Amino acid sequence: MEEEGIYTKDGTVDYRNRPAIKKETGTWKTCPYILGNECCERLAYYGMGTNIVNYLATRLGQVNASAVNNVTNWSGTCYITPLIGAFLADAYLGRFWTIAVFSIIYVFGMALLTLSASVPALIPSSCDSNGVCHATTGQSVACFAALYLVALGTGGIKPCVSSYGADQFDEADEAERKHKNSFFNWFYFSINIGALVAASVLVWIQMFVGWGWGFGIPAVAMAIAVVSFFSGTRKFRNQKPGGSPLTRLCQVVIASLKKFRVTVPTDKSLLYETADEESVVKGSRKLDYTDTLTFLDKAAVETEKDHIKGSIDPWRLCSVTQVEELKCIIRMLPVWATGIIFSAVYAQMSTMFVLQGDTMDIHMGPNFEIPPASLSIFDTISVLIWVPIYDRLIIPFVRRFTGHKHGFTQLQRMGIGLFISIFSMVAAAILEVMRLRMIRQHNYYDPTKPLPMSVFWQIPQYFLIGCSEVFTFIGQLEFFYEQAPDSMRSLCSALSLLTVALGNYLSTVLVNIVTSITTKNGNPGWIPANLNRGHIDYFFWFLAILSILNLIVYIFIARWFTYKKAVGEFRK
Repeated sequence: MEEEGIYTKDGTVDYRNRPAIKKETGTWKTCPYILGNECCERLAYYGMGTNIVNYLATRLGQVNASAVNNVTNWSGTCYITPLIGAFLADAYLGRFWTIAVFSIIYVFGMALLTLSASVPALIPSSCDSNGVCHATTGQSVACFAALYLVALGTGGIKPCVSSYGADQFDEADEAERKHKNSFFNWFYFSINIGALVAASVLVWIQMFVGWGWGFGIPAVAMAIAVVSFFSGTRKFRNQKPGGSPLTRLCQVVIASLKKFRVTVPTDKSLLYETADEESVVKGSRKLDYTDTLTFLDKAAVETEKDHIKGSIDPWRLCSVTQVEELKCIIRMLPVWATGIIFSAVYAQMSTMFVLQGDTMDIHMGPNFEIPPASLSIFDTISVLIWVPIYDRLIIPFVRRFTGHKHGFTQLQRMGIGLFISIFSMVAAAILEVMRLRMIRQHNYYDPTKPLPMSVFWQIPQYFLIGCSEVFTFIGQLEFFYEQAPDSMRSLCSALSLLTVALGNYLSTVLVNIVTSITTKNGNPGWIPANLNRGHIDYFFWFLAILSILNLIVYIFIARWFTYKKAVGEFRK
């Protein structure tokens, strides 16, 4: 019994694939290596993403609509590649090696981007009097090759790093489990430390020192983060990969279709489940039966045809736990889908907000200018303010009334964030109405200098998005980790990130549709090259309306949702 207390009980192992010793591995002592890697990765990502729309517009000579679409397409790809990394982590490599390998790919991408902005042959030299350059095909290819190499690199980091951090806390140890919930808050806090430096220091360097330095500094930071991550190898706890989760899910679908004529017994204890107390998948708990999506239960009904030469045919008979894994994924999908509109709203920070800020007065005092893209620092400041407030004040306060250990449930937390995001679009729309009114009053349609309206009027819309992030994005991290089957947590984290990808793609589609419709008959449209003759306020109002409708749908989905029920013991 004394020996049992030495090791973790959740199936984690150390770097030599031996049962992890509690006192020597995991908990908060390993988090600096993980959070540091994520902080530097986000520093690099936001160092590019926050201001890349200006780089494409000025250095590569792209028009506003094309630059916006290229940014959202790239951002979307950065959040769709995690499906690749998640599959490899859950099925074959494990989270440690997936993070390590893809971090190295990320560094190579950053190095190439730095070269594309530094090497004379790769820098566009044909520039007009306004400083707008026109890149050759080769120069554009070098830039986009670097960007999409970074997108591939982030695909192995993003779906694994939050789950890997949570893996450092023993799920079967009540004391450690309590810390796991705080980890997600501080994980998001570390993300925004990286974003803070990117939006303030790096954007200023890019605009006033040089793009080569602006891309080179985060490349070096990311390289240091990789070295730091490897230095923590001996202290990490690792979950063993459980084999292809997609295969297990497909087996349930095929088995239930093969038995579509079979009747499910009223007594659910007659459904097939492994006889021992352990799950078939290593490091994964059994799941209790839930009375939803009952057609899939047919896969767990035993028949005479289910056995081949004395062994079970996995494409005809699946355990209750395996069926419940698929149910968990299906139940999460409606909640997942409502995050797409929120991500489309979030995408405006690096596109429409920046273009709106480009038309305003960027002076802070007589001699200092702040790049419009740096206003995203107020989104970051908002997150850095709200994370500790939520973790230390709101949770204990709300817990007194709800009795829930986290204060709000994960679904309630996400819903509050969706509600707050509506007001960020309302604030952006109201500011644009005021800006266009000033243009009409002073005839600033074609100004030789920016409108005499301070860019700091954008602070409320950034601050509101930051507040909504603390509720929705962190709530999603917790929700997709807790409600995922144990052996599919990387995959489910990738699903939550996929909403960001689809939100960016949705933003691209909406911009294209709006541009196509509003530019008919020679009209400048809502989003012209000269925003002083456009109406992006209409676009912001449109997103606000979509957000309201999305929130209404979300409320109905949240009321219907059935939480996962885990039973049994972990298998070492």
